[in-house]
Amino acid sequence: MSWYITYFTLYFGIMIAVAWYYYFKIKTYEDYMIGSWSTGFWKITGTIISTNAGAAVFIGWVGLGFTVGFSGYFKFALVAYAFSLSLVILFAKPLRRQKLFTLADLFTARFGGRSGIVPSIISAIVYSVPTLGLQLVGMSTVFNITLGWELNTGLIVSTILILLFSIPGGLPATIITDAVQALIIILGLIVLTITIVMHVGGFGDLFSNTSFEYLSPISPDGLSDTLLYALSVGPFYLVWQSTWQRIFAAKDEKTALTAGITGHLIVAAISFFPFLIGVSARQFVDLNMEQDLVFSYVTNELLPAPVAGIIFVALLAALMTGATSFNLQGASNLTRDFYQRLINPKATNAKLLFVSRISVAIVTFLGTGAAVFITNINDAYRWALMVNGVILVFPFLAIMFWKRVTKKGVFISMIGSLIFILIYPYMGMPFDQALAGYTFSFVLLVIASLLTSHDKSEVVKTAMRHKLEDEKTLAKELE
Repeated sequence: MSWYITYFTLYFGIMIAVAWYYYFKIKTYEDYMIGSWSTGFWKITGTIISTNAGAAVFIGWVGLGFTVGFSGYFKFALVAYAFSLSLVILFAKPLRRQKLFTLADLFTARFGGRSGIVPSIISAIVYSVPTLGLQLVGMSTVFNITLGWELNTGLIVSTILILLFSIPGGLPATIITDAVQALIIILGLIVLTITIVMHVGGFGDLFSNTSFEYLSPISPDGLSDTLLYALSVGPFYLVWQSTWQRIFAAKDEKTALTAGITGHLIVAAISFFPFLIGVSARQFVDLNMEQDLVFSYVTNELLPAPVAGIIFVALLAALMTGATSFNLQGASNLTRDFYQRLINPKATNAKLLFVSRISVAIVTFLGTGAAVFITNINDAYRWALMVNGVILVFPFLAIMFWKRVTKKGVFISMIGSLIFILIYPYMGMPFDQALAGYTFSFVLLVIASLLTSHDKSEVVKTAMRHKLEDEKTLAKELE
């Protein structure tokens, strides 16, 4: 235990010191939330790796590999990064060109007024809060396994640590520590993967002693189950605001594109390791074990404390960076889309910076509340991805490509899709929830836009070809 205490004290001490260093450097809201749109290649690459390797990777995906095998990689991880790469390759340059803060900003730039409120609520409450809760559950689990703390004690300590880091340091502290933590995460995964494969006798024994259903890229329930599962998680990554923030934070369009591609290719490769760990664990771990405990159990059992401490620090690094990314994401929605647009449009930069830090605390406490109700990390994360994707993906694509989409059409589509996806499980329908949700969202958006006219506040142009805020300014000058 003394090794763990030493490692954890050193790690969190460095993290909090970095955060308070940036507290004295950050002078504006733009610095705090988006790094003043000036972050370089390696920092963007590192923060993409760290942010993507949170509780889902270390805990959820090890557990998924333990329960379903390698098919989990193909129906979750691989499809997630395929969509993330699609976002970067297709949209990094036009999105960076908009020079915005949040996903909701894009809706406001295109439709005007307060049209960003609905996507902001969805992004902050339906995604940021529960996924922040997942990171807190992961951190409390680590403290339970290594230090013997009760889960509620670990939850409280985790909340305090995240607040001490994220409130003073903002996105600049997150990005600089992410770049370093990315190396720790990769090292930790490699060390644990090699250790567990050697423990079960090498790849030859692993494959010969594992039934084919756990080695196949197709789920034991068939190809349709694999594809429908992929549909429930993949499209969301087109509207994941954490990736958007990294695109916006990049110093230029080229950096947004090249760093985004590099970071996601690295993550797609290393994310196979958790599934390999999970499949290997089936050789010696009680098959009735809770899947969220497999990673911590294996690390604690197989490795000597000095080495296991490094692995747990890598896990805490992933969880910490995920938590700070998610509370900053939710805080940017609250500050930009609620406070600035609804309450105080003339707020000074100093006021926005103060409100941003208060919003970080609010989102963090909401995440702590959500963590109490989370019983399965993978299932909770999948649900959050599906709901957000169904509501936001087609409106986003319409803003980028379809000039005919209307403000009323998008509003009707988002509200209608939210209601539909929440009540669908109680309707007794035979179709997959994600498939039905995406179909409903697309049809409703098209019909509602064709039956309504453009609002005077709209910029009737596509974001792929135009900088919407410039078009809006030009239109006002011509009036």
